[in-house]
Amino acid sequence: MSDFKNLEKTLWAAADKLRSNMDAAEYKHVVLGLIFLKYISDAFNGRYDQLKLELEDPNSDWYVEEDQERYQTLNDKDEYTSNNIFYVPEKARWAYLQSRAKLPEIGKLVDDAMDEIEKVNAPLKGVLPKIYADPDLNKQRLGELIDLIGTIGFNQPGHKSKDLLGRVYEYFLGQFADAEGKSGGQFYTPGSIVKLLVEMLEPYKGRVYDGCCGSGGMFVQSEKFIEEHGGRLGDISVFGQESNPTTLRLAKMNLAIRGIDTKIELGDTFLHDRHKDLKADFIMANPPFNISDWSGEQLREDIRWKYGVPPVGNANYAWLQHFIHKLSPNGTAGIVLANGSMNSNTGGEGDIRKAMIEAGLIDCMVALPAQLFYNTMIPACLWFLARNKTNGKFRNRSSEVLFIDARKLGFMTNRRNKELADADIKQITEAYHSWRNKPLSPTKEGSQTYHDIPGFCKAATLDEVRNNNYVLMPGRYVGTEAEEDDGILFSDKIAALTSKLAEQLSKGRSLETEIRENLKSIGYEF
Repeated sequence: MSDFKNLEKTLWAAADKLRSNMDAAEYKHVVLGLIFLKYISDAFNGRYDQLKLELEDPNSDWYVEEDQERYQTLNDKDEYTSNNIFYVPEKARWAYLQSRAKLPEIGKLVDDAMDEIEKVNAPLKGVLPKIYADPDLNKQRLGELIDLIGTIGFNQPGHKSKDLLGRVYEYFLGQFADAEGKSGGQFYTPGSIVKLLVEMLEPYKGRVYDGCCGSGGMFVQSEKFIEEHGGRLGDISVFGQESNPTTLRLAKMNLAIRGIDTKIELGDTFLHDRHKDLKADFIMANPPFNISDWSGEQLREDIRWKYGVPPVGNANYAWLQHFIHKLSPNGTAGIVLANGSMNSNTGGEGDIRKAMIEAGLIDCMVALPAQLFYNTMIPACLWFLARNKTNGKFRNRSSEVLFIDARKLGFMTNRRNKELADADIKQITEAYHSWRNKPLSPTKEGSQTYHDIPGFCKAATLDEVRNNNYVLMPGRYVGTEAEEDDGILFSDKIAALTSKLAEQLSKGRSLETEIRENLKSIGYEF
């Protein structure tokens, strides 16, 4: 563990130093593309060395005496793809490139390598970055970066290689999200939130969907969950959509290295739904918070707005209804949204929330700790939706909603950011499952009975929710202070609001409207 931590820090410190004046948003594709290339080259070399030993061993069934025949077998693409390994042409292999890292034309050589790999590996077509010959990219520093990444050894047995790559990849994505600030949230959801969503929903079998999939973290964590619980990855089908083409390429690379077969499409989810007829068994998503430019004015009559037309100025309830529309008859969903979504009445949102609650769609609400995200100070929550709370798989909970206040959980990873520990995730998940699941026999090992825990969780009746004017903030129900405290300093709230206000005013919206809406988002309504 400590060796890996040292590797992470060394890589980031060196990469950040080499970055020079290039924006993190651009540089991440330079770094992650090279890490991907190193991984598939190491995987290829591992298979190549194994084949070579067998071909040269007289006692092996694969023994071949002629050098020419050995060469042909060693360079037979099928010998690699049949083992779920990408074939890497000779001039695209890491050793070839690293031996030429000091040459002025190294950028073109890397771009050519990416092209050659795409030509012989259909799943990677159009995915790999070809940006290394860019005149603005310092070729001396590119060569130094290639030497640096060459120190990572991915040629370990079995899943260890993928695990190491996955951890390096996730670490870099997180660091880039931190370095990019606000825009980083377009492609990265903190790992502990992703893990919590997956543990809560337990996607063992069926169709999994994310309509704003970023770099594919939800799908990767689903794979880990299935493996850890003895399931088979082939039992799930993965569908996604992403509007940012460079982020989409990151997702496809991130999933390709793990061998996850996905159908991820490019496009605006609201305007051009690429999975129009899909009904998903599990939905996990972290849509961008409170976006106003979601083309809502073009979608006033959309079939997805069954519970009310969402306001043009905020997409939160458009996302919720889009995901409800995508659920199969017994499907469940976990959605990350800004806290304001739990009590907002702006633009008819309160009426939409009321209709969703009365329709029995809200299964569980979780208030998250502050400072979990790299890119925003806006406090967040989790909405867990269930299309049918009486389907028999779990107990009938049609007249209840579970509220969990997790704001006091988590630990600081640095001066600015917090993370949920595995024990925190387990505490939240066990509360939900013991409430949702059918009671086990008292004699059966692992049997749990749900109990309300003051200050943490409360199973509220529908009447209690009605009496609270359909507000879904867990603090209203679990027995915390009457005044909602989201754990963020007032000065930080004002700083976040000032930034948002400047952004909206630049789009021509009125000062009075913005002040009222921004104050309302932190609990002050006039």
